[in-house]
Amino acid sequence: QVQLVESGGGLVQAGGSLTLSCAVSGAMIRTNTMEWYRQAPGKQRELVATITSVGGPNYTDSVKGRFTISRDNAKNMVYLQMNSLKPEDTAAYFCNFLVYARAGRYWGQGTQVTVSS
Repeated sequence: QVQLVESGGGLVQAGGSLTLSCAVSGAMIRTNTMEWYRQAPGKQRELVATITSVGGPNYTDSVKGRFTISRDNAKNMVYLQMNSLKPEDTAAYFCNFLVYARAGRYWGQGTQVTVSS
């Protein structure tokens, strides 16, 4: 059974930083594209960042230059470094495999990020 456990969220002032972690079990991330999503109250889940199996990152325009996605295949972990946080970044953040996200499977509980102005 694939499990994804997100952590590292919290309450931070605008301009602050947080690093989110995603611990994966039940499947190896090594050959997979991994993604971070977020969902704000009353809104649809939004793709934030993607990292391919060879490390190539992509970001949604609203976080480019502020967020950095990374991976540690040996630890089966995915990370999201978030800098210069804005109140509009407030959301629950989730990680997933690209293939499972598209299939609507194996979503974890997420980690809440709240940015105060």
